[in-house]
Amino acid sequence: MLMKQKILPSIMARSQKELNEDFVKLKSVVKELHLDVADGKFVQNTTLWFPFKLSKKFTYNAHLMIKDPEKWIKAHFSQIWLFIPHFEEIKDKEGYISWMKKERRQVAFALKPETKVKGLVPFLNRIDYILVLTVHPGFYGAKYLPKELKKIQEIKKVNPKIKVIVDGGMCPETINQAKQAGTDYFVSGSYTTKSDNPKKAIKTLLGAMRT
Repeated sequence: MLMKQKILPSIMARSQKELNEDFVKLKSVVKELHLDVADGKFVQNTTLWFPFKLSKKFTYNAHLMIKDPEKWIKAHFSQIWLFIPHFEEIKDKEGYISWMKKERRQVAFALKPETKVKGLVPFLNRIDYILVLTVHPGFYGAKYLPKELKKIQEIKKVNPKIKVIVDGGMCPETINQAKQAGTDYFVSGSYTTKSDNPKKAIKTLLGAMRT
């Protein structure tokens, strides 16, 4: 279901007004958005932590930087097609994977920089997407951590079919490095969503991947 266009603009909104402004800015640019949800506990920031209303002009995946993600997933099950909770926050991993499979949903997990791939190995053959964070989560514009890209090869060595999403620091100077490391989809917030011209920014990023 992820779009063929590889760039996914991310949304970090603290109010419906801010969220609506992002929808207007991106409505003719992409068909899918990456929602960054933060509860102020898993990370120090809060984003999309209010009773938001989503535009029907997009489909959504949601990166859940929150405690107790299963509760949020149940509350928003019909609105989001792909949930990406942090691997560390799912206590019963087998139970969670079975739940998603039973609901005919694809399984995804996010890995913060401190999380090693080793802990995922027993589950990798039942996972569809892994989001590799190349920044410490929570804010736009955090410091880019290129060494995290090494995780992609570790993941795909176990399950080559997994789609890897890279999130953090994606700009024309870094995106080709992420592509060469084996990334399938690229999340960009500061460079795209916050740009005055998101369409041009995405075109620039796609061009940088071909250089």
